[in-house]
Amino acid sequence: MFTGIIEELGEITAVDWADDAARVTVRGPVAVTGARHGDSISVSGVCLTVIDQTADSFTADVMAETLAMSTLDGVAAGRRVNLERAAQVGDRLGGHIVQGHIDGTATVLSITDGSAWRVVRFSLDPEHAALVVRKGSIAIDGVSLTVSAVGGGLDDGWFEVSLIPETLQATTLGDRVVGDRVNIETDILARHVERMLSLGYAAPALVTQTESSRSDA
Repeated sequence: MFTGIIEELGEITAVDWADDAARVTVRGPVAVTGARHGDSISVSGVCLTVIDQTADSFTADVMAETLAMSTLDGVAAGRRVNLERAAQVGDRLGGHIVQGHIDGTATVLSITDGSAWRVVRFSLDPEHAALVVRKGSIAIDGVSLTVSAVGGGLDDGWFEVSLIPETLQATTLGDRVVGDRVNIETDILARHVERMLSLGYAAPALVTQTESSRSDA
């Protein structure tokens, strides 16, 4: 479990490819501080498990499902990544609840610079459209952000976030250009609500109240 508050910018230093998997080594002195075998570290929003480490780097396996769903499908040595260690019980939740289980990717559609911020517009696939709302939370490459605008339809949907100078400097989002892909993770509560609605679920309390109202009438 993560909060979407990036601790440091790391760098992919090595990638060993297999037929349907990869083993990546990531340089991140802060991320490996206190880390142990089996710990979770968010790499640009993707939760990876430490299988080996040195004083300033760690190695993790990336399975086929993760490669298919994320921007790690074409990862190479030299790429900068956002790193965050798993949250500890009792920590302040500075961002929002982020699992590191991404929903897929989005593409940068436009970038608009303001006097002290940057508005970035991303594509929004039909399967994710119902999970993204204005003023709601979303994780982009592991960064906890607030959706500032949503628009378009199912076939041409988009959403925007407004980035402050700190976010632009401390994360890889400051390097993004039009056409880049990013990992997105929608809000976990929205996912559960969507699942319940797809199954036709109605909350017991709401059903009881509705039935009671009918009987009183």
